[in-house]
Amino acid sequence: MANLLLNAIFPHPPIIIPEIGKDNLTTAEKTYQGVQRLAKEVITANPETLVFITPHGPTFQDALILWEMESLGGSFAAFGAPEIKISFPNDLDLVDRIVAAAKAVNAPAAKFNEELAKDYGVNSSLDHGVLVPLYFLQKAGFQGKIVVISMGLLPFIELYSFGRAIQEAVNGLGKKVAVITSADLSHRLTPDAPAGYDPNGRVLDQKIVEAVREAKAEDLLNLDRLMIEKAAECGLRPIIIGLGTLDGWETDNQVISYEGPFGVGYMTALIKPGEEAEGSKLLERLLEQQKAAMERKRSGESPLVRLARHTVESYAKDRKISRADIDLPAELPNQAGVFVSIKKHGELRGCIGTTAPTRDSLRDEVIYNAISAAFQDPRFNPVEEEELEDLVYSVDVLGVPEPIDNLTQLDPKKYGVIVRQGSRSGLLLPDLEGIDTAHEQVEIAKRKAGIALQEEVDLFRFQVKRYQ
Repeated sequence: MANLLLNAIFPHPPIIIPEIGKDNLTTAEKTYQGVQRLAKEVITANPETLVFITPHGPTFQDALILWEMESLGGSFAAFGAPEIKISFPNDLDLVDRIVAAAKAVNAPAAKFNEELAKDYGVNSSLDHGVLVPLYFLQKAGFQGKIVVISMGLLPFIELYSFGRAIQEAVNGLGKKVAVITSADLSHRLTPDAPAGYDPNGRVLDQKIVEAVREAKAEDLLNLDRLMIEKAAECGLRPIIIGLGTLDGWETDNQVISYEGPFGVGYMTALIKPGEEAEGSKLLERLLEQQKAAMERKRSGESPLVRLARHTVESYAKDRKISRADIDLPAELPNQAGVFVSIKKHGELRGCIGTTAPTRDSLRDEVIYNAISAAFQDPRFNPVEEEELEDLVYSVDVLGVPEPIDNLTQLDPKKYGVIVRQGSRSGLLLPDLEGIDTAHEQVEIAKRKAGIALQEEVDLFRFQVKRYQ
């Protein structure tokens, strides 16, 4: 690959900056040596532009962000070193090409400027996610242009696809480019870690290091989502994007160092492309596997789920409510509260429901809640037609809530909970991933209702039957 020279994975702890870390540098000696070596490798490759992928900056649920100002810069004032200021020109041609290439593969990307930053209350100066690796790259002699991309909280396969879009944009521009992936790993390696301790932290870090060392990007895309959440990392998504930039090529992967001196995992790694890989590219294989899995799921879905899916698909295409001729099992209740949940690549895409019947029939309850989940959930943008093939549905039919006296009568795997305080109420469905105790269940339901955790509430439990 003549144009995309390499992908370098840099951690970004400001303490490895000598002017900031000072006498503490020896605590992260492996990382300090690793980033210096990485910087030299990048400069030896002689890139004209560096593309930074960072977990910091403006981060949105549904899009990746590329800065479009003429120049990009910042300082380490927040870390007691205001005298360290870094600024480089922005490669606006490459920014435009990346956004266009991302659009072509339905990987949402948007340009961001200072005016938009003010509107969203975002600081347009670069923070340590970019400044730390850029400090070492500047010291090593880099004098070209940069592009800065803030990751989005998109499904992993979309992030990998966006990485491929970067590759296409770089090749189309014909400019020598190095990708700089800014990524810290778990923040929960030790009891004194910034986010507290969780044993999943070290497990996740080991899996990430092994996947990078062995060039197994697919292993990262298939990591357990609950483990990821408990490990409290900030670098997995940037790493997935970075690996996507070399999709379709044999690579030489070197993990230069790994350590967790402050309860946070720091990995330095260098990935260089070699020959074009034989056979289909990983992205195409993943998309084919995903399509086959979806076809199997659709062939076995329940009538209630088929009704919800048909409703959303019809409404997305013509904004009309369609009453599909789908027979519902006779044993279903005539009326009930219903929740419709929609996921995309394993991530929640919408969930709306009713705790008690609000329509004349269960059919209508499903139809209207499916439309609300897809198009009116305030946490997400409305579902768009091009997403329909990737959506997975479930329908929960609620039993009648019954009052309970205390938490001992709750089982978060078996019962959902409703909390009420005056006109405020919050509901949480049962058997949700990551919720293991009644205490957690009630706390989350209170937060959803805007009820203070210390406030007394009336408690109700209910059972559901989930249809998939």
